Amino acid sequence: MKRRFVALYVIFFSLLSGFICFYIVRSGEKQIMPQYTTEINRLLIDIGNDWDSISAENGRAVSSGEAFDYAVIDSESRLLRYTKEGISATVPSATGHYDIIRDIEVGGDVVGKLIVHNPYAEQKAVMDRRSAVMIGCMAGLMIIISVGYFIFLRKRVVEPFGKLKGFAARVAAGDLDTPLEMDRENIFGAFTESFDIMREELKASRKREEAAVKSRKELIAELSHDIRTPVSSIKAMADYLELVSQDEDTKQTLASINSKADRIDKLVSNLFHATMEELEQLEVDPQELSSREIEHIITESDPLKKVVSADIKDCVVYADKLRLEQVFGNIISNSYKYADTDITVSSFFEDVFFVAEVSDKGGGVPDDELEVIMGKFCRGTNAAGKDGSGIGLYISQYLIGQMGGELTCRNNGEGFTVSIRLRLI
Repeated sequence: MKRRFVALYVIFFSLLSGFICFYIVRSGEKQIMPQYTTEINRLLIDIGNDWDSISAENGRAVSSGEAFDYAVIDSESRLLRYTKEGISATVPSATGHYDIIRDIEVGGDVVGKLIVHNPYAEQKAVMDRRSAVMIGCMAGLMIIISVGYFIFLRKRVVEPFGKLKGFAARVAAGDLDTPLEMDRENIFGAFTESFDIMREELKASRKREEAAVKSRKELIAELSHDIRTPVSSIKAMADYLELVSQDEDTKQTLASINSKADRIDKLVSNLFHATMEELEQLEVDPQELSSREIEHIITESDPLKKVVSADIKDCVVYADKLRLEQVFGNIISNSYKYADTDITVSSFFEDVFFVAEVSDKGGGVPDDELEVIMGKFCRGTNAAGKDGSGIGLYISQYLIGQMGGELTCRNNGEGFTVSIRLRLI
């Protein structure tokens, strides 16, 4: 509540109350019966001179030519004439109303009474009505102003405060997208913009934090994948050397290397699994890419040299080289793990797509599991007893989808085939 308004409110109604009190007091002072001595004496003389005709009247109403009302009664208290209805017509009632009573004399004898009406009661009633109206008007004005100011406070203080309270609750709950409605007219107008700037800063800070966390998770995921590929190569080479070696000490050393590589692979798998549980998406930056690069990627992703045929058509596709390395690495690594047969890679064109198919002869998976194995953390029944997180095909499908392509799986009769569709440029 503003002090200036309260001060004006108090001053205005104090002056108005003082004026009404002064008016009532002054009006009460005026309610005194005027002394019409001369007029009354003249009227008595006129009535006495015309008594013969007046005495013959019987309650006749006449108009008063004087500044006052009166009634005339005879010596027997019979009303002869009067100038106004409701005025005193007997001596007792006139006495009760403080009316002026004067004798009417004719030839020295009292023949009747002149009762001059005292208007005090009527004046007081009029004054009371005026006072009541003035007090009522002042009370009504106070109510109107009070209600108006209450509405003003509700619109300018209570509702804006409620909005600020609701805004604070939303921000505390994490809603940083809904802006605070700007209203510079209310008392909190200066704070409204500041609060919304605070929201925007919090939102920007949260985005920066999320971007930083996401970047770290992506880095961990990428490093995990990159580490697993050379570890697999180390394991494969250690297995091969252990088989061909004749020296027992060398075999024990190679077995130790293989064991340590298995431990590294498990730790990296756990790290990769934990990261991917929280990571919603990986950044993909597709660009123009020659199919010759794809042929090189396949070669780099095949450390055991199980790809016996790679027929890659010449073309330019829309793809992210780094992510393609992850995709082919996952697919060939899965073939190593679950099929352990020769791998063939073929390619062809289908509408606006370049299709590369990676096939093995490991028997494939049950048909009812073809859709399941593409899910997050899902593995087929042929994965029993083998290490893995069930995330490779899920990530590969996501990455190819982000490039505008498609990744599908099918059984080829002898084994398993993964088809990679990339858009042609």
